[in-house]
Amino acid sequence: MIISASRRTDIPAFYGRWLLNRLREGHALVRNPFHFQQVRRVSLDPRQVDCLVFWTKNPAPLLPYLPEIERLGHRFYFHYTLTACNRDLEPLLPPREERIAAFCALAEQIGPHRVLWRFDPIVFTGRQGSQAVLGEFAALAARLRRHTRQCIVSFVTLYAKCRRNLAGQDLSAVDDGEKMAFVGNLVEIAASHGIELHACCDSFFNGPGGIGTARCIDDRLVSTISGQTVQISKDKGQRPGCGCAASVDIGAYDTCPHGCRYCYANAGERAVAANWAAHDPRSPILSGALTGQERIIEWTDAPLRPRQYALPMGGSLQSGSVCPSSGWGRSNGQGLDSADD
Repeated sequence: MIISASRRTDIPAFYGRWLLNRLREGHALVRNPFHFQQVRRVSLDPRQVDCLVFWTKNPAPLLPYLPEIERLGHRFYFHYTLTACNRDLEPLLPPREERIAAFCALAEQIGPHRVLWRFDPIVFTGRQGSQAVLGEFAALAARLRRHTRQCIVSFVTLYAKCRRNLAGQDLSAVDDGEKMAFVGNLVEIAASHGIELHACCDSFFNGPGGIGTARCIDDRLVSTISGQTVQISKDKGQRPGCGCAASVDIGAYDTCPHGCRYCYANAGERAVAANWAAHDPRSPILSGALTGQERIIEWTDAPLRPRQYALPMGGSLQSGSVCPSSGWGRSNGQGLDSADD
């Protein structure tokens, strides 16, 4: 079983203490966003969890907790988003230089193969056209070249929430010819810095761009990190074209205070403020409290296995360095819903 933490919110930036408490306790409660009274109790026992996948724009608050997370027996890797977007679109993020420094520090701590760079979404505006975005990508690639091995890209998808949050942002339309030239330049720049490019659910990249489909939740990478073969079925709950293995998300929508205008996970500032105020790091659920009317459902189909030994940061287990086990069951369960992306 792979735990996603989280496509719905930035747990490393804002909820690290809560996460550590949940890992110590061995479970988290996750409310189904489409069925309020349905709550799932998700096992976080390291004998049942193959890997934690973190999604973040600022991992710095979580860095002090990583040694304990490893000592608890967990393996993990990061999706780290660094885009070309300016303050119009990312108004509340720390300064870019701080985020680049955090990226490099994280890669030095756990290894560049465990830090995936997301240049995602790509947004063109009147102030930042395709050439400006390309220049930002080139500058970032030069800074990150020794600190990551792959970059995941996609053009912005205008979901209903995104359209609402992007109102008044002077978005620019780009024709297919310009997009093709842009993608070709991205590939060339990335390759020059030893970075492999992958596309996240973007048919344009997978067509004329010739870029492979990303596996953001990647059981192959999990196998490399753990030193054991991990095979998990494809996540049927994601968008068409998604290459991800199945995972269980422990986050919640409308809880990320970053305020990025292109975000699909926040309905608006009021909802985020209310949920942030309701957060208690000691609670088993990320935001709010149980009402007593919920139906709690146990959520794991992964059997127990011998606990993994802790590793020094940046290491990877070799075959045989985990207590021997045969017949490990692998989760092929779905996430809570079909709208994580």
